[in-house]
Amino acid sequence: MALIHGGDIFTLAEKLNKKDTEIMDFSVNINPLGLSPKVKKALIEHIDLAVAYPDPLCRKLIAALSQQHQMDKEHILCGNGAADLIFRLAYVCQPKHALILAPTFAEYELALSQVGCEISYYNLKEETDYKVEEDLLELLTPDLDMIWICNPNNPTGQLTPKSLMLRLLRKCEAHNIQMIVDECFMDFIEEDSAYSMIEEVEKSKHVTILKAFTKFYGMAGLRLGYALIGDKVLKDALQKAAQPWAVSSLAQLAGVAALEDISYKEETLSMIKAQRTYLKEALKRLGFRVYASYADYLFFKSPIPDLHKQLANEGILIRHCGNYRGLSAQYYRIGIKTPQMNTFLIQALEKCER
Repeated sequence: MALIHGGDIFTLAEKLNKKDTEIMDFSVNINPLGLSPKVKKALIEHIDLAVAYPDPLCRKLIAALSQQHQMDKEHILCGNGAADLIFRLAYVCQPKHALILAPTFAEYELALSQVGCEISYYNLKEETDYKVEEDLLELLTPDLDMIWICNPNNPTGQLTPKSLMLRLLRKCEAHNIQMIVDECFMDFIEEDSAYSMIEEVEKSKHVTILKAFTKFYGMAGLRLGYALIGDKVLKDALQKAAQPWAVSSLAQLAGVAALEDISYKEETLSMIKAQRTYLKEALKRLGFRVYASYADYLFFKSPIPDLHKQLANEGILIRHCGNYRGLSAQYYRIGIKTPQMNTFLIQALEKCER
């Protein structure tokens, strides 16, 4: 099974003989507002920091994250994006048997496969709108070492209720299973504290939360993620497994500035909420089956054959989900963009041949 991601504007630009900037990319779920004003200002004013080696312990950034999450700094570890930490977790923990959702983010499976881990799958079902149900509890057996849950899930956008997440964690504790919760899209939820498992980190050695600045803060190119780790022994092992200077000085600086930009966060939440509603209703009107989403993207089923190819010919990229485990070629994901871009997409969809 090919494990690929969205965002390849370069191949399409070359095919259409266009500039990269002329491609409209709905295949990635990155904040359409771009970098926050405070991040831009900090990067411009401190560009000379790139000359020196970065702080290998990310002291200022971890202090800011500690304040942000009201958490002891000893539970926080920064990395070169969440993907760096995903692969480090697999390498350090060396699980013999792990459980992941299907469909979900591809890197969990790839990281586990690289360490020879046996992988079991909890298959999300179309008839239950690809939601995680209580029957997942039955799969948490003593022979399991690790479970990975993306919440909200990618690509479906579905959110697993905190009540069920807590029950899953209690069973993980009973069977000595490490629970990895990817909350990279949790920032797009206004009342995220009502759903996040962050407050469990200082209570349980069996939970690790993954976060990143990639999506919400539009910092994909800077590569910055972090983990909130209940088990301090695991945290120390993960830190030792990192390459030297894993997080650049500019990424650390940008992370601190991003956390301070409250108005940017408020503007993002307001725009994504409004545009999510607009796109969802427009897609439904055009005959697509659109699933509930709590993130900055929409997951839908298309009655139009090769929809992504038709749009690509118009210079528009969307995420074809046919290579996700458990999904057919009819499924797609689109990132929520600016009002102008979203309107352009809907107009292009109206012209597609059925």
